[in-house]
Amino acid sequence: MNGNHCRSSMEFVWMKRLTVLVIFLFFVFSAFAPAVLAQDTALDRVREIGKAFAEVAKGASPAVVYIQVEKTVTSSPEWGAPFPFGDDFLRRFFGVPPGYQIPQQKRRVVGQGSGFIVSSDGYILTNNHVVGDADRVVVKLLDGREFKAKTIGTDPHTDIAVIKIDATNLPVLPLGDSDKLEVGEWVLAIGNPFGLSHTLTAGIVSAKGRTSLGITDFEDFIQTDAAINPGNSGGPLINLAAQAIGINTAIFSQSGGYMGIGFAIPINLAKNIRDQLIAHGTVTRGYLGIVIQDLTPELAKTFGLKEAKGVLIAEVTNGSPAEQAGLKQGDVIVELNGKPVESVGPFRNQVALIPPGTLVNLTLMRNGEHISVSVKIGKSPHKGRVAMRSSDILQKLGFTVEDLTKDLAEQFGYQGETGVIVTQVLPGSVVQAAGIRPGTLIKEVNRRRVHNVQEFNKALALAAEKETVLMLIKNGQGSRYVALSLRE
Repeated sequence: MNGNHCRSSMEFVWMKRLTVLVIFLFFVFSAFAPAVLAQDTALDRVREIGKAFAEVAKGASPAVVYIQVEKTVTSSPEWGAPFPFGDDFLRRFFGVPPGYQIPQQKRRVVGQGSGFIVSSDGYILTNNHVVGDADRVVVKLLDGREFKAKTIGTDPHTDIAVIKIDATNLPVLPLGDSDKLEVGEWVLAIGNPFGLSHTLTAGIVSAKGRTSLGITDFEDFIQTDAAINPGNSGGPLINLAAQAIGINTAIFSQSGGYMGIGFAIPINLAKNIRDQLIAHGTVTRGYLGIVIQDLTPELAKTFGLKEAKGVLIAEVTNGSPAEQAGLKQGDVIVELNGKPVESVGPFRNQVALIPPGTLVNLTLMRNGEHISVSVKIGKSPHKGRVAMRSSDILQKLGFTVEDLTKDLAEQFGYQGETGVIVTQVLPGSVVQAAGIRPGTLIKEVNRRRVHNVQEFNKALALAAEKETVLMLIKNGQGSRYVALSLRE
């Protein structure tokens, strides 16, 4: 009896201990299981995003092309560019007889970029600055095939170009709706940075509607942090539906490389330009004939507006559609066809895309009152290529500059000097051929003293009209003038 009682007591104790252990494990599992499950769920989501990127890349890459361009330019063997001065300069400084011509030599310049196929019979979208005035354009597909391409048309005002290869049944990249794009959405960039074929990068849409950047005349850029580098230009910016929603065009950089900000042309703008280039080889834009400016809070208050929204007419061109419709200097345009007008950039783009001959309705604020005016859109008189901007010239010449700070002055021995300092020189560029290197100080541009980058850019833009940039530079060997040609 006593033995059985002892055995029963021991069994009871062990059962009690086992029960406590089970309860303890239950509470431990209850406490940690959600975290473990949540971690697994989070990892699963990350894996799904990675799979989505892979699927998009797999579907889109065959329609993305590598573009190589070649152009023959004429340059002076000694100075690396056609000598810009006349006989008088040569006689005075070099003792050259009147009428003597500096011997010229031809050299082949090779460039590269990206593009994407938009029709199975070979039409390709890219940037104007990729193909431009190239003598020869070669397109290479992902499968290794190469084709000589024909330039169908270019539009420097938007930096869009259409080229075509002679092929059929080609892979096509579907075009999305850039108007539906939201800030924060995932996007992918596919292109050929530094010649590395079909490179994929990922990021988000950082902002929309970027204007007044000085990159093109008609700007409405998508800003993204997907890595874009030289060679990506002309390639597609793609959403997760594997649709092109932009053309990668430019980067914001102080080094010449990627710094986290890239810009793409919205595909809806590109569609309109593409259709006109294919149909006519050129682009026709709508025209009102007004000079407009954005409103500041002070101006808005002066013109009786509660918000600084709308565009102020600063000037009306004589004989223009605007004058014929009765628009006046000082009017504020607040609506276009019933839709609010926010600022200059979007409004200018909208008018440019309206076919000439179209009747539009403008709502104006004049003397504190709203009035409605109908205007028949005219045809823009501006043709051909636009004047080069300072950013275009810097890209063409192949270098970048920044302000001469106190630290840089001490580092390079320019204490007491003024000017801008060269930070990067591209290999094979015009400025490299002229002997300009990083660390060179630029003191003058076409006889104009420059004290900072802003003054430098203004002087450089003025130089575009003369097709020659004369710079006074200084380095460890002293000061000297260099002449750089902007001619093709």
